[in-house]
Amino acid sequence: MSNSAQPPQAEDFYKTDLEGRFFPSWTEVSKVGEVTLGEGQQARGVSAQGETCEPKTDIVFLKVHKSASSTVMNILFRFGEMHNLTFAFPMGGGNQLFYPHHFLAKFVQGFSPKSPRQFNILCHHMRFLRPEVQKVVSSSAVYFSILRNPVQLMESSFMYYKGTSAFSHVHSLEEFLSQPYHYYNATKSDSHYARNLMTFDFGFNPNGEVSAKRVQLMLKAIEVSFDLLLISEYFDESMVLLKEMLCWDLDSVVSFPLNIRDSSTKSPLSATMVEKIKDWNRLDWEIYTHFNRTFWERIDRDIGRERMHREVKALRQRQAELARTCLQGAGSVSPKDIKDSSLRPLQHGNAKILGYNLKQGLDKETEHVCRRLVTPELQYSSTLQPPQQPKKQTSNI
Repeated sequence: MSNSAQPPQAEDFYKTDLEGRFFPSWTEVSKVGEVTLGEGQQARGVSAQGETCEPKTDIVFLKVHKSASSTVMNILFRFGEMHNLTFAFPMGGGNQLFYPHHFLAKFVQGFSPKSPRQFNILCHHMRFLRPEVQKVVSSSAVYFSILRNPVQLMESSFMYYKGTSAFSHVHSLEEFLSQPYHYYNATKSDSHYARNLMTFDFGFNPNGEVSAKRVQLMLKAIEVSFDLLLISEYFDESMVLLKEMLCWDLDSVVSFPLNIRDSSTKSPLSATMVEKIKDWNRLDWEIYTHFNRTFWERIDRDIGRERMHREVKALRQRQAELARTCLQGAGSVSPKDIKDSSLRPLQHGNAKILGYNLKQGLDKETEHVCRRLVTPELQYSSTLQPPQQPKKQTSNI
């Protein structure tokens, strides 16, 4: 869902490889030395077991599409609301920071170059551009994101973004991949949904040439900018790592899966299709495989498999306890079966997005906790967002 106002062209700040460059100028990738796990920002902020620490409240979350990021966003919304933190909301009342344009500080409601202010949490959809992000958050902010296997990500994108230019004229993902360049046009404004979507969200050119040197430089640039990369296929383990890095308690990272599809809209993929998707999304595949490996290296280094097993067990037990307290039935339900319309998630493309029904008769405090756990991101964002001031905001663009 794009903002209605038109931002200035972020291309003035960033030239893609289609125009001769692959990386944003801010990465200065030629100056980045070897970055290994345990050095620099990648290792910053993780507390060892038993070590006292202060909860982190300045956070940047790059909300990568179709990667369980709505569930992570709910966690951030709940923590921020509970602790009276400030959010960097999109100007004009939208739910994305003028995506797919590269992020600019002036896209944030309440930001002015003449009197810049900082916000605690930046978590709405954006296309990452570090120098602009740094203008709206503290220099001590923790940066993290979440990745998903590009094979499943593309299958999900095809269903969710079926109306986009690359997918609208094909009946199946298999048909698209049989001759992708017949349907895919890199110059279309929505083409990023069809190829290397994670690469695009991190600010890079999804159509850049795939070479060992460029891939290595891209991975280094991401490592320098982000403190932690989570893996959606290991969501519970990711939440334990996030809890450790942010020095939060267990209840702060417990969640119910949000923005998930009904299994009836999921398509099985043949081995041939899997390889075609990997090849078509080669840059995403390189990002995913690299950070999937460093994810487990980090677990071994900072937590250990045995303790991780205990932490995940405790997290799942708490989630099950909350489900028994909060939810009617066995869990998520079809959108047509959601009784409270305020808890019904946005339906998009050919995907059928599930939601939840709350138990009746909960006391006020319990009902509030339970409702926040299952509130879809658009409704939750609207609840937290302060009133707009159109005249003042318009002058910032």
